[in-house]
Formats: sequence, structure tokens, C-alpha cells
Amino acid sequence: MSENKKIVRPNEVSTELHHKMVELNRVAKVTKGGRTFTFAAIVVVGDGNGLVGQGLGKAREVTESIDKGKEDAMKNLVRVPVRNGSIPHEQYAKYGAAKVLLRPASKGTGVIAGGAMRAVLESAGVTDVVCKSLGSSNAHNVIKATIRALSLMRDPIAVSKQRGIKLDRVFNG
Repeated sequence: MSENKKIVRPNEVSTELHHKMVELNRVAKVTKGGRTFTFAAIVVVGDGNGLVGQGLGKAREVTESIDKGKEDAMKNLVRVPVRNGSIPHEQYAKYGAAKVLLRPASKGTGVIAGGAMRAVLESAGVTDVVCKSLGSSNAHNVIKATIRALSLMRDPIAVSKQRGIKLDRVFNG
């Protein structure tokens, strides 16, 4: 399966990115000297205008793991087509056992999605969408499946140029 991810390099980003911590996991390693705790944070970053990325940070301190996750997310930014606060068309994607279904919604609907999907969509700047998470509820895989679905989206303007037809014909068929 070939992916057409629109990866954006961090030095190309001119706007300020906002981050959201989706999940924090505490891991205990038991040794003869006692327990050693480390933290793993899943972080989603986005500019609220079609740019989104996800990252994982691991460290002994919570704040340090969040910062590492933020840095990792900056390396994995993807451009998403957002039109009038919604997505251009319906999209299904899967990552591992996590499957997601995203559908465009009319203005005023809001983001109807679960926790991990909601963080990705809000960071991308999507305000009206109906989503369903199918299969696994593992936050790592749900986030990756959501970003895969968003990266598979095709912008109507690009489709009209590629096909050589007018923009209104793309919407009306």
C-alpha cells in the first residue's frame, strides 16, 4: 500500500504549533534496588490550520517526556486539506488493529469523535466532522490511523486541476 503523505519539514513551518498530550503511561521497572519509574507521553501538535503531527516521548520525568514527544511530533508533520472547517470527503483508514472512519459534517455539527481522534482533528483545525473508531482502542494506533486517513484526503482544488474540470463539477459529480 503506497501512502501519499504530505510531510512538512519543521523549518517550513511558519506558524506557532500547539500541543496536546493524549496519553501518559507510567512504566515501572523492578530491580533489586527497588522500582524505577519512567513515563511515556503521546503528544499531538498542530497549527489549527491543516497541519498536524504525532510523537512519542519517553523520560523519567513527566514534563521531559512531554517535551520529547513534542519534538518527535514536529518531525512527523502532515498537511491536511480542511475546507470550511470540515474534511473534503469520507475516508477510512487502518493502522494495526485500529480502524477509523471519518465523514464530513455540516457547519455547526462539531467534532464528534473519541478522545485520541478528537485531539488529532482539533489540532488539525477540523471543527465539523463525524468519526467512528472501529477495532482497537489503543491510543497509539488510533492516532496513527487518524493521521493516515487525513493524509489520504484529496483537496478538491487539486482534484479539479488534475482532472482538468471546474471546481463545482468536482462537488456535483
